[in-house]
Amino acid sequence: MIDKDTVMRVARPTDNLADITNMYCDGLGFELLATFSGHNDFDGAIIGHPHHNYHLEFTHHRGTHVGPAPSQENLLVFYLPDHASWQTACQKIEAAGFKPVPSYNSYWDKDGRTFEDLDGYRVVLQNRKWTY
Repeated sequence: MIDKDTVMRVARPTDNLADITNMYCDGLGFELLATFSGHNDFDGAIIGHPHHNYHLEFTHHRGTHVGPAPSQENLLVFYLPDHASWQTACQKIEAAGFKPVPSYNSYWDKDGRTFEDLDGYRVVLQNRKWTY
């Protein structure tokens, strides 16, 4: 049963394991939680915050080329309701090497900014509180 104690990990491949790991740690303030090497010919890095119940995992399969993101709609979205914190986050992510881009879906441009990593995957920083 999935409940509040469940930890979610989002994993994706990259051809740029070290650079992508550094971009996300530097740009979003994540910590390197674990690495692995040679696990069935996969190398990887798990990043996040030790006490959050979500992590990101980047993997590289030795001898395999995965190429860029399959579409511009591959997004990680973070909601930052405090305007000063949002502005700081935007500056930090850009300084880490993410490229500001117009969002494929203009909905995200209304209250946020979209940034693309060197693999073509995108991060949206929304300057509002998430509601449902």
